[in-house]
Amino acid sequence: MKEEKVILVNENDEQIGLMPKLEAHEKAVLHRAFSVFIFNDNNELMLQQRAHSKYHSPSLWTNTCCSHQRDGESNIEAGKRRLQEEMGFVAELQESISFIYKAPFDNGLTEHEYDHVLLGTYNDEPTVNPLEVANWKWMPLEAVKVDMSLHPEAYTAWFKVIFNKFYKHINIAQNESNG
Repeated sequence: MKEEKVILVNENDEQIGLMPKLEAHEKAVLHRAFSVFIFNDNNELMLQQRAHSKYHSPSLWTNTCCSHQRDGESNIEAGKRRLQEEMGFVAELQESISFIYKAPFDNGLTEHEYDHVLLGTYNDEPTVNPLEVANWKWMPLEAVKVDMSLHPEAYTAWFKVIFNKFYKHINIAQNESNG
């Protein structure tokens, strides 16, 4: 299998090259990524627990899915592709906010990403890929906020950054798309 490459970007999200994914995480090079947040009609967020075999952040809870765009792929195309690969469904997505974050991990790898947050709606159960996802659940945003404050070690670094910095924005954006 060909090694996945990530899109290297500058602080304006302009593409400046490609690099193998693992190398980018070893060198902490800024690259493009996306995080999908799927809500149901009850305004609950679909969370996934990452597979226990993931090379970083295994078994941690996070947003519905996330990954990296491929060269030439739009944020929405990438989000739909990965949503299908990880969670077994496709939903209409809309771009929300984007931001840069850097999070080192215990295993020597570092996420340094220009992350695009994508929002969508879905009301059925996913058909998860067990190589990617150990478990999933629906939770109201307020319950996620409380649980994250009580058990921060149970959540991925990027999800905590998104949630803590942009909770109000995601909540407002989601309410507007449902209203």
